[in-house]
Amino acid sequence: MPLDLLAFAAHRDDNEITCGGLLIKMAEKGYKVGACDLTQGEMGTLGSAAEREAECAEASRIMGLSARINCKLPDAAVFNTREYQERIVDVLREHRPKVVVLPGHEQRHPDHRITPQLVFDACFFAGLEKFGKGTKHRPFKILYCHNIQFDERRPSFVVDISAQLEKKIAAVLAYKTQFPDAERMREWLRARSRTYGSMVGPFGGLVYGEGYVQREVMQVDDVITLPVQSI
Repeated sequence: MPLDLLAFAAHRDDNEITCGGLLIKMAEKGYKVGACDLTQGEMGTLGSAAEREAECAEASRIMGLSARINCKLPDAAVFNTREYQERIVDVLREHRPKVVVLPGHEQRHPDHRITPQLVFDACFFAGLEKFGKGTKHRPFKILYCHNIQFDERRPSFVVDISAQLEKKIAAVLAYKTQFPDAERMREWLRARSRTYGSMVGPFGGLVYGEGYVQREVMQVDDVITLPVQSI
């Protein structure tokens, strides 16, 4: 099924935490939205792969996703190899997303750090006629989740998720094995989203937001309608 947006992450629950608000918002707008987890999370200290699969299904239902995909790469062993690129190319050619969302480059977990480069390379190769099998497809736009803990740059833009925050929190907390202290996780998600919201405009800006980075320069046709007040 062709998707409008497909978010990639290393583990089940990563997409919910980093870009869950965006996925929910786009699904609510009527777009076909999917998420792809590269691994099954079998190396995680808490929970099993089977438990995380069931939790992932519930989180996907809460977010209203049209597709949830798992590449079944080995957890704690995600590397940018030709074999893994080919698996992701198959996903891209099958689901043909217009927009791809990736984790930020600066990360603590090695799988998280490698995932954006692996998927970016696969996005390029997916557009080559002679690469692998299937009909070529290259996404139009690639966005990166801003990592407020490790990224020294400011986000390129912030998405207002004020109306989606409670649903995002519910999707994250569907992973009961991963977040046994639900109240602490709930408050962390609120604080993180509030920080991004405060970046937009004077006097607090948005209430809750998610930050994103794009590498290319944005085109603007009408400066009169630009959002966010300068002074």
